[in-house]
Amino acid sequence: MHEENKAAANRCCKIRSGIQNEAALLALMEKTGYSMVQENGQRKFGGPPPGWEGPPPPRGCEVFVGKIPRDMYEDELVPVFGRAGKIYEFRLMMEFSGKFIGVCVSLDNCRLFIGAIPKEKKKEEILNEMKKVTEGVVDVIVYPNATDKTKNRGFAFVEYESHRAAAMARRRLIPGTFQLWGHTIQVDWADPEKEVDDETMQRVKVLYVRNLMISTTEDTIKAEFNKFKPGVVERVKKLRDYAFVHFFHREDAVAAMSVMNGKCIDGASIEVTLAKPVTKESAWKQHFNGQISPGCENLLGFPNKEDGHQKSLGKPASLSVRLNGQHSPGPAEVERCTYPFFPGLKLTPISMYSLKSSHFSSAAMHLDYFCNKNNWAPPEYYLYSTTSQDGKILLVYKVLIPSIADGSQSYFMPDKLCTTVEGAKELAAQFTLLHLGKHQNFQL
Repeated sequence: MHEENKAAANRCCKIRSGIQNEAALLALMEKTGYSMVQENGQRKFGGPPPGWEGPPPPRGCEVFVGKIPRDMYEDELVPVFGRAGKIYEFRLMMEFSGKFIGVCVSLDNCRLFIGAIPKEKKKEEILNEMKKVTEGVVDVIVYPNATDKTKNRGFAFVEYESHRAAAMARRRLIPGTFQLWGHTIQVDWADPEKEVDDETMQRVKVLYVRNLMISTTEDTIKAEFNKFKPGVVERVKKLRDYAFVHFFHREDAVAAMSVMNGKCIDGASIEVTLAKPVTKESAWKQHFNGQISPGCENLLGFPNKEDGHQKSLGKPASLSVRLNGQHSPGPAEVERCTYPFFPGLKLTPISMYSLKSSHFSSAAMHLDYFCNKNNWAPPEYYLYSTTSQDGKILLVYKVLIPSIADGSQSYFMPDKLCTTVEGAKELAAQFTLLHLGKHQNFQL
């Protein structure tokens, strides 16, 4: 056993020279009884540990630790993290660097986004093709085109049996030159769907209805959902090919979901689920962290674009819109309808500050509105720039609020850079709003 550990330590120390380093790893393995192997650009310590019985820990038990200094290894790291509890497995990636570490819950993602798929391909064809080129495929999620239900939307989500299987598939497909059916596909991690606690979901009385025809009206949807029990629907909000059906009582929403799921409306077979609520504050924070965009269609985990570049909560992490100047964030979904202007309509001059906050869709407008509401001076924006490694100009705004309640000046600057001025301003305004929300006197 000693010789096996010594050989393992020697193999794992090829990138870390010195007898002292090898001895440190060997001593760690001898002390803990854990094994160590190096594969696929990472060193795995444990998994399972000695004496472990039963299945591996469930999803949600893993944390990701970033920016580990290059000269720090298992012999120093394992004892530190072992203080929190028994370690099942410790995987050290060799390319991490930095002075300060960051820790967050590991998402254990098992889903990949596949873009640029020919729109005429069916689910079965995509599933079979993905099984041919990758291992561990469990399912494929494909959404029909909004205007032509016989076609897909040009993207799919592939579910794998494990995070490892998904990671290996991504590694095989990610170079950007892999082709399916003669098309170069786009591949990235799909953002995991945000979990909503059971207690909150037990209060939901809104249904999400997808795969509707573009031509189907809100009145038609309301009439169809009222058929099983007249008068139970409070209102319907339809956006493109999906809708939200609001009920007066939760029990009617649950009953309608069971009855209406799979039914045909105007020739389209609809899918019905409970809508997942997201608060204004959590939507802002998640969007600021690059997790989701604030439109209600994204919050519910379904796609909202035909080109496959902006997705659901399963959207691609690096292809998604992330406050980089390509989307104007808002605290809630604002109706963007247009109405005909008829001659003779009377127009009344008003101040924007006489409106309600729900009339604003951009963070910059919200910040200006709330500063006025709290009797503060308007926010002042100061633009800064830097250059990325590939030569791009990156921008960031510093926001000054000249007079908060105590008369002091407050500066706010996000820790992310944008490629456009508009994106930088929106990001800075949203960052400022999040921090101002912590002040008790700030009226939201």
